[in-house]
Order: sequence, then C-alpha cells, then structure tokens
Amino acid sequence: MEGAGMSMEIQLPDGTCVTVEEKLSIRQLLDRLPEWKNKITAAVIAGCLVDMDETPEPGARVEFLTFDDPRGREVYRHTAAHVLAQAVKRLHPQAKLGIGPAIEDGFYYDFDVGRPFTPEVLEDIEREMQEIIRQDLPIRRQLLSREDAHRLFREMGESYKLEILEELPDQQVSVYRQGDFVDLCTGPHLPRTGMLEAVKLLNAAGAYWRGDERRPMLQRIYGTAFPDRESLNQYLKRLEEARKRDHRRLGRELDLYSIQEECGPGLVLWHPKGAVIREIIENFWRREHRKRGYELVYSPHIGKADLWRKSGHLEWFRENMYGSMLVEGAEYLLKPMNCPFHILMYKSATRSYRDLPLRWAELGTVYRYERSGVLHGLLRVRGFTQDDAHIFCTRDQLEDEIVAVVELALFMLSRFGFEQFEVKLSVRDPAKKEKYVGDDSLWQEAEGALVAALNRLGMRYRVEEGEAKFYGPAIDIELKDALGRGWQGPTIQVDFNLPERFDLTYMGPDNRQHRPVMVHRTVLGALERFLGNLIEHYAGAFPTWLAPVQVRVIPVGERHLPYAQEVAGKLVESGFRVEVDTRNEKVGFKIRGAELDKIPYMLVVGDREQERGTVAVRRRREGDLGPMRLAEFAMMLEQEVRQWESGG
Repeated sequence: MEGAGMSMEIQLPDGTCVTVEEKLSIRQLLDRLPEWKNKITAAVIAGCLVDMDETPEPGARVEFLTFDDPRGREVYRHTAAHVLAQAVKRLHPQAKLGIGPAIEDGFYYDFDVGRPFTPEVLEDIEREMQEIIRQDLPIRRQLLSREDAHRLFREMGESYKLEILEELPDQQVSVYRQGDFVDLCTGPHLPRTGMLEAVKLLNAAGAYWRGDERRPMLQRIYGTAFPDRESLNQYLKRLEEARKRDHRRLGRELDLYSIQEECGPGLVLWHPKGAVIREIIENFWRREHRKRGYELVYSPHIGKADLWRKSGHLEWFRENMYGSMLVEGAEYLLKPMNCPFHILMYKSATRSYRDLPLRWAELGTVYRYERSGVLHGLLRVRGFTQDDAHIFCTRDQLEDEIVAVVELALFMLSRFGFEQFEVKLSVRDPAKKEKYVGDDSLWQEAEGALVAALNRLGMRYRVEEGEAKFYGPAIDIELKDALGRGWQGPTIQVDFNLPERFDLTYMGPDNRQHRPVMVHRTVLGALERFLGNLIEHYAGAFPTWLAPVQVRVIPVGERHLPYAQEVAGKLVESGFRVEVDTRNEKVGFKIRGAELDKIPYMLVVGDREQERGTVAVRRRREGDLGPMRLAEFAMMLEQEVRQWESGG
C-alpha cells in the first residue's frame, strides 16, 4: 500500500534516515535493508523497544539499533539466554525453567535440575547452543490469554513460570517460540537464532529462587555473547585478568581477611595484615577530615526501635534491618546507619547560626541484612564500617558544603590511586513520588543545590531517576579501577526531611528558630568494600606506603639470621613495616615467595653484606637494585613514602 499517509521514517544505526511509503512490520522492513539485516538487533518506537513483528503506525519514526547500543546489546544477550534454555531443555528435558535475563557483559538462566552442572556438562550445552544457532530458527512472539498461558505451562510442568504468571497483572501475556522451545517473556528478541555469532558459557553456580534462601536452590548458568569472535576473545582476556585480581582469592593468599561460616556469612574477620591496611586508611582519613574542620564522634551499635521509627527507617528500610532485641521491656535494633545518633547529638544542645556548619564524622560500623545469594567477599557484606559524616548547615551554606565534600571525595580517591570516575545525580522517580518522604518544594531545592554544586565544579554528570534515597537526592560517584570497571564510591545526599522529623533548629541572626539542612556523606564508602576495590585495583601489589609489609629481609643462611634481625630492627625503629624470612630454605625460593606475597622490597643479606654493613636490595617486579648501606636504603624508602604523603 502506498501513499504519503502511510509513510514511516527509519533511522539507521549510522545516523542516516530513510522514508518507507508502505505499512510493514519491523521484520519486513529489515528484509528491505539487506546490508543491515544481520547487524540490527533491536528497534525502538517512541522510546520503547518493540518486537520484530510489530507493525508501526503510519507516521511513526523507527530507530534501528545494533550491538553497539546498550539496548541492542541487551536484546542480543537476552536472546542468547533463550538459546541456552532451549539447549538445556533438549539435553535435560526434566529441567524446570527459572528466569534468564541479560546482565552487564552477558546473561544467565536459572534451572531446577536437582544437581550442579559440571564443566563437562556445560561444554555439551554450549555445543547444543551452537547447533540451535546453526539451525537459524525464527523467533516469534505470541500473545496468549492468562488462562491459555496457565494451561500451556501447567502441561509443560513449568512451576516457576506459573508462579511468575500469577504475579502478572495483564489479562494477556506474551510468549516467545523458537523451534520446539517456548518461554514466558516480554521480549523483545532477535528475529532469528542464527544472528548470534560468538557465544560462550562461563560457569555455573547455585542461586536461590528469587534470591530467597527459604526457596529452592536452582542452578544458574552464566554466559556471554558478542557479534564477532575477536570481541569475545578480548572479553575473555579481560575476564581472566579480572580473575587474577579477584579480591577473594588474593585476600586469602595474602592473608588479609577471612569470612567464616562459624562466625556468620557476610561478617569480616580482619587478619593482622588486612588490619594494617585498614589502619593506614583510617589514619589518613582522620587526618584529612580534621584538616577540613570535621570533628570525630562515636555512636553505639544498637538503638531503641522508636528512634528508627521516628527516622522513617523502620517504614522504608525494615527488610534490611536486623531483628529486634528486648531489653528491659524496650525494643532495640542493630543500627543500619549512623545518622539518627548524630541527630540526637545535635539536639543535645541549643544551636546558633554561629555554630554552623557542624561537620561530624564517624567511622561507624553498621549492620544490614543482605540475602546470602548476593553476599560477595568484601564487596557485599552484612556488617561494615562506613566513613560516615553528617553536616548540619544553613540553606545559604549548603552549596559551599556540597562543593567541599565533592572536592574532598575526589582528593581521597586520587590519593589511593583512583583517577577515573563517573558522576550521577540520583533523583526521585517523578511517577512514584509516594516512595519518598517530604514535599515537592523541598525536593526541588535539594536537587537544585546538588546541580548548582556540580555546575560550579564544572563536572559532567548523568541524571538517574528513581535512584534517590527515600529522604533525599544525592550525588553518587562511581570510581573506575585499573581494568575500567566501575565501583560504588562516594555519595553526598541532601536531606531536608530528617531535620523536620526530629524538629532540629538553630537560632538565626534574627533571634528566631530556623530549620537546618542535613548533608549525609561518605567519601570512601564502606571500608570493607573500599579495601576490596583496592585489592583488585592493584591486583594485591599495593604501593609501598600502603603495603602491610614494606620490606622482607632474607638471610642467605642460618648464620646470617642475627644480622637480618638487626637490619629489620633498625628499620622498624625508623617506622617501617618489616619482617624476616626465617625459613631454612634456599634464597631463590625465599625471593620467589616474597614476589608471590607482593612485598615491595626484599633485602638479601649474606657474608658480604654482613661484613660490609650493607644490604642487597631487590624491588618487586624490577629485580636487583644492587648493594646499599642500610641508611641509604632507609632514606630511599622514606622518600618514597613521603612522596605519597605530600601528594607527589
């Protein structure tokens, strides 16, 4: 059918636009574009991803996407997840399907199969996936009534799909079919399985259904997919490098910390070497905060439940708070954050505008319930210490305080070696204002102050709707490690609501009571997570100033042990962190051990060194630096540490 009234505008991935004077489905449009047909992974109409069988209305504007677009990537990998599920069902017909979304860098699918998937089984499944891709099966969407869908999945014995179906509000649901496989899914998907090029299954792990440890344990298969083999190989190389940097493995090998079942999941035991790194971080943190006018405070680990009820945390955060304790008839809770205690400190005295701003900082340990399925080494735990602070200020002071916090956060990150970061402005979801406390005018003022501070600093940022905390918007800074991976870092939240809830006031210059503004902020985040970031950023090879052991003295033989201990003692007296390798092993073995332990400096001492009062210096990764007098080495080491302390 032709005519101007039937035209559609098509935007191609290279930015060019074409006009089509026919009413065609997306799939039919692709047939008209042979040079793009095998590259386009998704289509967008009016900002929404649409299915390939969708027929745009006359006058519509269709945007085609490739794998290079995040939305196109998601469709590509979601299709790979369906191919995985089809392969598993072919090889293991008794398997029941869970869910299979695309995730960052790949996809996964959950299966109830009764026993774990072995590496050999994964290889078989991957081969079957390749066969499904070779068959180039068309992927089709079908709309079913709830009743028909319920009948279909009941006959298939897919109990998990039936559970999902019960939660869907619509009277019609969509399923996707490819050959003999059908799945409950909103889509969209690629037009054909043959469009998948480079697919790789990575590993399998247990995962509770819906992340709830009270529900069945399913088997989750992780995989990834790329449009070409070269991109896949590059990703696998990055993945191998990430495995080498895994803080859980390095933390165990370097004896930094442990998490043990007898103590409890998500609860960290800091070993001596890990505690040294934490001490260095904390001491630096305290020093820099005092320089900037912060005062340090301490608060208890538990508080009355009424305190959390008044703050709103019981209403908005209850599922993440640990169960109550009854003490002398009153209910107490483990604290999930420190802010209510700092508020009580503020209320303990009459405040004047001359007192403000008050900047109170605390390395406060808090406890939050995380489901066992999401616990991950130091990065996701149940007990952690925040480098927390709260600023009480006037509205006129607010922008300056935000600017100062952002500058402090970036300074702290850079001193620990993080130079790249992304900034986002986390605001309310305007369509779900009921999820947040406080009226519109206060939220607008809070968001405006954050924007003004970012603009004043000349910082680029992206707005993230729906990411604000229930009590206020925030600036969230995501730091980037040596592999370019993003980690949650500093956050600065403006809060007009808790001062209102707790009736905080100060006496203004007009001799009238005014309401202060509260800024919640953390510049490193949880120390546990930050140390996990540091381990992976440096691959465990910490710079000299941060290394738990800076020098290892290696005696050539047992007769050189007294001199080695003398050398170590003098360095310890000078403030360095030193240990002696007392093992009765060959020198090469000891040097290799020090390299594996990622010690920055090794001092080898034998007959010659003992006679001349010198040390043979080796530096990690560089090897032999030659003989030095101990005083010369100590001066070099001191200069290296001071260079960091001075910001050089």
